[in-house]
Amino acid sequence: MCPADRNDSDASTAARLAALLTTFSPGDDALGVSELARRTGLPKSSVHRLTGHLVTQGLLERSGTGVRLALKLFEIGQLAVRQRGLVDAARPYLEDLREATRNTVHLAVLEGTEVVYLDILRGPDAPALPSRVGGRFPAHATAVGKAILAFSPQSTVDAVLAAGLPRVSERTVTAPGILHRQLARVREEGLAYDREESGLGVVCAASPLRGADGTARAALSLSGWTNRLRLDRVAPAVRTAALALSRTLP
Repeated sequence: MCPADRNDSDASTAARLAALLTTFSPGDDALGVSELARRTGLPKSSVHRLTGHLVTQGLLERSGTGVRLALKLFEIGQLAVRQRGLVDAARPYLEDLREATRNTVHLAVLEGTEVVYLDILRGPDAPALPSRVGGRFPAHATAVGKAILAFSPQSTVDAVLAAGLPRVSERTVTAPGILHRQLARVREEGLAYDREESGLGVVCAASPLRGADGTARAALSLSGWTNRLRLDRVAPAVRTAALALSRTLP
């Protein structure tokens, strides 16, 4: 095998292993070979062989006739410290917002066309939201996503638009022109809003955490019921928290 062929083979194997590990969804426990093959599009023989390797390495563990994610993956995740300092720095500000409003606060970063939630503090008066730490959501359908996009390079916004703007709820913004106008307003006010765009009955206000160069590194938000949370009242507190936190970041 020539080096080029070997590299292609290695890349293909890595892609298949990644597909198997990332096909698990929240709420999944053990998945069998047939279900893994269905979700990933891989042949059952390949799934059987590759899951065997992942079990040997401790990344999957057997449960009955299926396999599930092993705790070793959690241990590896805890070593991913790229955003650990940000979570630790943001926690007091998130706690203050939750205590003051009794609603749910989020800390998120942008990865590709989606936001990834780094920290979530759930408020006692807030709705049960589908967001979870480590979970993803389309950036254009969230306040945190729009807060980050408004202060990101144009190439980042273009990538989101090129990928399409899928409808998450009946109020999700799916027109590029409307999204552009929203982002322009976010740049003026330092605040982004989700008015039932990520889910009916839920509203949210977010503000970016900006670095010294002015670009957004992350965003924090406050979410609650549409008929209980007055965005005009809580938005200034969200923006103040984001500005104060931004000043502490290196």
